[in-house]
Formats: sequence, C-alpha cells, structure tokens
Amino acid sequence: MENIIEIENLHFSYASEDEKEAAPEVLKGIDLTIKSGEFVAVLGHNGSGKSTLAKHMNAILLPTSGKVTVDGIDTADEERIFELRQSAGMVFQNPDNQIVSSIVEEDVAFALENLGVPYEEMRRRVDEALKDVGMYEYRMHSPSQLSGGQKQRVAIAGIIAMCPKCIILDEPTAMLDPKGRKEVMATIKRMNREHGITIVLITHYMDEAAQCGRIVVMDKGRTVLDDVPEKVFSQVEKLKSIGLDVPQVTELVWELRKAGYDVPAEIITENDCVEAILKLFE
Repeated sequence: MENIIEIENLHFSYASEDEKEAAPEVLKGIDLTIKSGEFVAVLGHNGSGKSTLAKHMNAILLPTSGKVTVDGIDTADEERIFELRQSAGMVFQNPDNQIVSSIVEEDVAFALENLGVPYEEMRRRVDEALKDVGMYEYRMHSPSQLSGGQKQRVAIAGIIAMCPKCIILDEPTAMLDPKGRKEVMATIKRMNREHGITIVLITHYMDEAAQCGRIVVMDKGRTVLDDVPEKVFSQVEKLKSIGLDVPQVTELVWELRKAGYDVPAEIITENDCVEAILKLFE
C-alpha cells in the first residue's frame, strides 16, 4: 500500500512579532507517513502542535524546514496547490466557517462550480455526497435550519463531492453535542470503510481515537507514540504524564491491574472489559 502523506523532518515556527526574537518552534522535526486507506487519529493536549500539523497536510501552512508530500505533490509547489487540495480535503472545527451558501445543495456544489465541473457531473456528485452523509433529504434546506452535527455533515459532503483520496478533519466534533459527534464519526468511518478514503482525524476525544485504526500522539511539537489504539492506550501512565486522559474502559483496566487483578492491559472496548472481568470469577 502506497503512502498518501509523507512528512520528513518537519519544523515549523509562526512568524515572530518581534523581529529581534526567534519565533518558538511549534513543530520540532516530525517524521510521519500515512498510507492510502488508513484511518489515523492525532491526539495531543492544547498547544501540542496537532492542528498545526494538520494544516501542513493541506498546504494551509508550509514548512519552515523539512518536506511534506501529499499524493505525490510537494506542498511547497504553489502551481499544484489546487490539485493537492482536490486530493486532500480539509474539514474544520466550526462548520459555520465553511458553509458559504444559503441552500444545502448549493453549498456542496460550490467548490465544483469553481473547478468548472460540468452540470450533469456536478449534479451526480452533489446528490451522491449528500446521500453518503445522510443529508440528501435536507438538500433544499437552509443551513441555518440545521443542527451543528448536520452542518458538519454538509461540510464533509462538500469535500466528498470533490472525490478526494484523503480527508483531514481538525477537531470536527469539538463544537457538537453527543448526538452530533456520533453522527459525524459514523459518517467518516463509513467514508473510510466503503470508499477507501484516507482519514486523518485531529481530536481530543479519547473515545473517538479508540475507533481509529492507528493513533499518533503529539507532545510539545513532537510525536511521542504511534501505534494501534490498544497499544497506545495501554500506556496509561505515559499518556497521563503528558496531560492526556484515556478511555474510561482503559482507566478501569489500569486500576484493576494496579489492584493485582490479572486482566489484559490492551483492552479498549466495554465488551472485552466485561469478558475479562467475568473470567476472573471462573
């Protein structure tokens, strides 16, 4: 399986307001590859650099030094920026900032119109994208009538209509209620499973990360863990030392093991936890 994102020795600093002072580094030598079709969560507390990293995957930010390649395109190649953003779409935290039209289907069609996609092809893509996210019946509604979760699904539909190979989501559920969060997670999991779209999910919710195939943990501008959820969340003390929580199930397993009970450390689902506890009484 080929890599869709390749990051080599990425360093990044925001411009310093005081020209005499060197700007502090936000990213400090990131090396990361993401394969086509992967579903990757990036975790880290506020200030860890995870959102800054996400913006490099869509060429919103460019490296101070190092190199980022997306679908074979160097993000520093200005002439191919639109091509890159068709391959790698980005969904942000606040859906209101991404919705530009007064009718749902017009909003989903907006980028396609700018790309000059023929009407019949655009009509097909818009309808399919809205069906994919479960919002087709709302196509003639005003976005202002929608819930936060529904708006975010419309924003995702706008990206899907461009037929990207990868979608980067920067804390897309941070402003949503539990129902909206569940809707958005179900949508992006289905995009990954049914269409093979690579998903990079920036999140601070442990239960969301646990649903991904791989977790990258960042701290102070560096990657400190990179593995499957079971392996990452079993390192409870390391995660707590950098200010992160773990899923409640993992916390329970950790406490049971500290108390001397023989349960596997790499448990992240409630069903597996129940089975492990029942075995203690066999």
